[in-house]
Amino acid sequence: MLFAHASMAAAQEPVLQDLTKPAVSAPDTPLPQSDEEIAFSADALNYDTDTQTVTASGNVQLLRQGNRLRADTVVWNRSTGSVVARGNVSVTDPDGNIGYGDQIDVTDSLKDGVVTNMLLVLDKGGRLAATRGQRVNNVYTLTHAAYSPCPVVDEDGCPKEPSWQIKAVKVIYRPDRQRVYYQGARLELFGIPIAVLPVFSHPVGGGGGTGFLMPDLRINGVNGLEATAPYYIKLAPNRDLTITPHVYTRVLPMMEASYRSLTSKGAYRVTGYLTYGSRIGSGATAQPQRDVRGYIEASGKFQLNPQWSITGALRRSTDTTFLRRYSITNDDRLRSTINAERIDTDSYLSIAGWSIQSLRAGDRPGQMPIALPVIDYRRRLVDPLLGGNVQLQLNTLAITRASGQDTQRAFVSAEWNLRRLTGLGQEITFTGFARGDVYHSSDNLLTAVADYRGQSGWQSRGIVAAAADARWPFIGSFLGGVQRITPRVQIVAAPRLANLSVPNEDSRSVDLEDSNLFALNRFAGYDRFEDSSRITFGVEYALDLNDFTLESVVGQSYRINRRATILPDGTGLSDRVSDIVGRTTVRYRDFVKVTHRYRLDKDSLAIRRNEIDAAVGSHQTYATIGYLRFNRNVTGRLEDLSDREEVRLGARVKIARYWSVFGSTIIDLTGKREDPLTTADGFDPVRHRAGIAYQNDCLDLSLTWRRDFQFVGDARPTNTFQLRLAFRNLGI
Repeated sequence: MLFAHASMAAAQEPVLQDLTKPAVSAPDTPLPQSDEEIAFSADALNYDTDTQTVTASGNVQLLRQGNRLRADTVVWNRSTGSVVARGNVSVTDPDGNIGYGDQIDVTDSLKDGVVTNMLLVLDKGGRLAATRGQRVNNVYTLTHAAYSPCPVVDEDGCPKEPSWQIKAVKVIYRPDRQRVYYQGARLELFGIPIAVLPVFSHPVGGGGGTGFLMPDLRINGVNGLEATAPYYIKLAPNRDLTITPHVYTRVLPMMEASYRSLTSKGAYRVTGYLTYGSRIGSGATAQPQRDVRGYIEASGKFQLNPQWSITGALRRSTDTTFLRRYSITNDDRLRSTINAERIDTDSYLSIAGWSIQSLRAGDRPGQMPIALPVIDYRRRLVDPLLGGNVQLQLNTLAITRASGQDTQRAFVSAEWNLRRLTGLGQEITFTGFARGDVYHSSDNLLTAVADYRGQSGWQSRGIVAAAADARWPFIGSFLGGVQRITPRVQIVAAPRLANLSVPNEDSRSVDLEDSNLFALNRFAGYDRFEDSSRITFGVEYALDLNDFTLESVVGQSYRINRRATILPDGTGLSDRVSDIVGRTTVRYRDFVKVTHRYRLDKDSLAIRRNEIDAAVGSHQTYATIGYLRFNRNVTGRLEDLSDREEVRLGARVKIARYWSVFGSTIIDLTGKREDPLTTADGFDPVRHRAGIAYQNDCLDLSLTWRRDFQFVGDARPTNTFQLRLAFRNLGI
């Protein structure tokens, strides 16, 4: 049927051309004074009084009621109102659509007419070519026509076939609806018919319209062949709904629906998945059971006025393996949040809440926290006495668990900072900090790690600290560029605190690195504060050349007091002399960027942290490398500091103008050197991905293979093949 259809239309095939004449009037073309007038310009004009015929020739332009006609020759019969244009003919309507042809017969209103060998260039993008075209009441009707938004010339300006096009016996274009309608159409990809479309329509441009989207095909060893047929419903210019049935060969179908809305105050989106099928839990003795399975995800933000905004997100799954089983996401924890914020020049207020759903095999649902409310208020003031600025903060937190420790916290703090420059160019910063905390906790024994529990009931704590930070930049020319060497010294004084008497909810993961080396508190949260007097010293280096930059920082700290610290072994801060930490970043043009973060053992200089992130190549051909190894000799005292080793590799190689191959992999290299309790052999692939893609201005085509190695319940290791085909500027 495809080839028969193609052969019948072969005698009158339309040809898509590249005609891009400007749609502006010549300087000498007058503008009509009213809709009843025709304004024109031409090199020569002849009037035959006997036949009432006006013949204009040479760069002819006619304008009436927003319509513009261009041609080499125009013959206007005043008796019949017929206008015939020949030679390099183009007609532009008020919407900006331009029709080209060999000859055009129009009425003297320039609205309606017939064009031979017509090419219609749409203002919203795309071209329509036809052996014959007609416009009546601003509706275009084309016979034996073709549509494509793709380029029809190559890089040398030579004609070529578009990557894809739609050919039809009859095409109707309605500018008022911004939609193209086809009768007896076929879709061609690289000149090969791939689908017959007896009745078909699509919107033009990027506005979109109701209709089917491109299907998606995927196959894997768990669900079998998966086919999707999304149906897009444009409810209004600011609202739409997409319903996507997922059909599988090995499991029951699944329905997906996504609703989006843009309001005068903001936007939100709600997406849901629903199916009925068999699932296996993550426990060792879990048995299969059939049940309703699904997932909902919603997010939105509303700007109520210039200061107030509300942001929210909801993520919930019916079970722990649904998302991985159906290849929706690999996230192992789902976070739902709500946050009302007020921001002005000198203050910030946040009233928030959040909850966690864990999809990890070893997590107990009853231990997952629900935080409500979380209130944070900050106010910035100018110090009227010494100068500098003061930041006041009030913070409250309430955490509830179904079968775990409950914690409430409130504190008020003040931080003063004063920055000065000396005559020799040193930058001196003085900091003063004070805070008062009140805690209440219950069911503390339900927390497994003793250092996290704190004492039950009401507890209070006072914190004071002072710091002085000095930086002295030395700047000079070097190798035709500029280099900067900046020694830095910081002194921090803080008295001993009763840290372990209060619960630890937000400061469990601590590690010395370049980003917190000079921080007043090296703990990430509020529940723990580093109560040590110390000196931190380091040096920053930067080199800027024409095409090359180098940035580096390295430093270490020394604890002045001899009292015991709450910082555990493995953090780099447990001894009086800390480990050495640093970061180096190298850039060469836009071709190479390498960042190396490291931590060296203070005694043996053994590498305790080694992290490399590198990107090499152009936007079309590139490789990315990520490597991380924590070898910190962590004891079993804390659960959030386990050592690990991992490598991430990715690459894309352009093999032709539009063709490229790509791939990526994640491999867990954690072995007994990093974690003595692990059962891994030091080489556990997590995910492989590879594929080939074709991409140009109007077409995306790719075939991807993915291999997941993780085994959780019914989400088993499997191979997945996915075919993706997207036609750009089709409006769907």
